[in-house]
Amino acid sequence: MTAPSPERARLAAVLRELKGRTGLSLAGLAAKTAFSKSSWDRYFNGRTLPPRDAVQELCRLAGEPEGRCLALWEIAESEGSGRAAAQPPEEAAPVEDDGRQGSADQSAVHRRATLVAVLASVSAVVVGGVAAAALLLDRGGEPGAALSPPPSAAGPRCRGEVCEGKSPMRMKCAGAPLTLASYRTATGASLELRYSQECGTSWARMWGTRIGDRLEMSTTGGAGDGRVRSVEIENGVDAGSYVYTPMTAADPGSVVRACFDPVAGGEECFDSRVAR
Repeated sequence: MTAPSPERARLAAVLRELKGRTGLSLAGLAAKTAFSKSSWDRYFNGRTLPPRDAVQELCRLAGEPEGRCLALWEIAESEGSGRAAAQPPEEAAPVEDDGRQGSADQSAVHRRATLVAVLASVSAVVVGGVAAAALLLDRGGEPGAALSPPPSAAGPRCRGEVCEGKSPMRMKCAGAPLTLASYRTATGASLELRYSQECGTSWARMWGTRIGDRLEMSTTGGAGDGRVRSVEIENGVDAGSYVYTPMTAADPGSVVRACFDPVAGGEECFDSRVAR
């Protein structure tokens, strides 16, 4: 059995925590949602990426604001190159039949699955529109400004300075990045400098870390010259996952530098140049 990606494992850990807060068993969750007991088991173990509305329903049952969980879901979905969108419709449907469910319940479930599919399509159109608006605003709306074509729903959601300070996962810039350099710290943490040719951005990531560890990344000699992006390990879930800095614009020839500041020990830095 293939181990889940760190992003999916991180989401699964949060979902398990929410399940504990509901006090419900797998069968109890199946009775209160449109997802079967076996589906919930796969979601909690990270074997399957849950549909977005499964995450929303669990947040509702646990009394948890859905923002953080949906952000984690988007990261896991992006890293999986759209696995969530590719799931078959039946994944989001039938509650296991224990003899008490009638045909009316099944029809309602199928209507729900159809509605989710329609909303997903609308959402893709909205994302494209928002990305185009962001490109226009970034140029100040000047007449005749040269705009990059808006990214497709399947491709990156930003390019160049429009990506500045944004997540490489959520902006779909991490689909096939180049690894500029790798580094192993004295504390055992692993670091990488990453670069996306499609997005024209760089970022750094770390794993095998401890709570309180911090990573900073900056570039010199390009569009993002002098800007510093950082991230810190805040909890045990972070420490068991890949954690990424936000992106900064990087041009061919730019030098990308990362500095690791562990909770215990001295700072360690390394760098690499983006190939021309």
